[in-house]
Amino acid sequence: MNAGKTTTLLQSSHNYAERGMETLVLKPRVDEREGVGRIRSRIGLEAEAVNFGRSDDLLQIICDRENQSRLDCVLVDEAQFLSIEQVKQLTDVVDRLNIPVLTYGLRTDFRGELFEGSQQLLALADELREIKTVCHCGRKAIMTVRLDNDGKPIHAGEQIQIGGNERYVSMCRLHFKDARGDAER
Repeated sequence: MNAGKTTTLLQSSHNYAERGMETLVLKPRVDEREGVGRIRSRIGLEAEAVNFGRSDDLLQIICDRENQSRLDCVLVDEAQFLSIEQVKQLTDVVDRLNIPVLTYGLRTDFRGELFEGSQQLLALADELREIKTVCHCGRKAIMTVRLDNDGKPIHAGEQIQIGGNERYVSMCRLHFKDARGDAER
């Protein structure tokens, strides 16, 4: 959260377009904050995107798009929501279609547990690059805390709940543990 993942994705897409290259931006349907067919960063950058569901075949979507026109890069926002099968499909895009795939997402949820898509990406990605953000104390933030309507940390619940700054805050490990109440006493 708050590291600029979507902004970085949109910048990458812009860099390809500036060189006359075509990109396909994919966004999970579960994140409908910006509506269908749009992706928007918190700083206001936006672009068209193709929404997909957990059962959609991304390899087929990408092949269909490539059959219509040239495709130079695929960019995936909120990659933590990918299924294991979809991550495997994206590896086929890279390995068999020779199209680079750049994914952007969170590693862990508000409980500190890996998302399914993130776990598979960690296992299969050719390269990992961390986009950093900071905790309120100034340390590197590596965890995300979910907040209730009163701004208090939540420790249980469904893994996926879409929200922004009103619902989530990035913290360093120490403050994440403090928020969970499991810091050493």
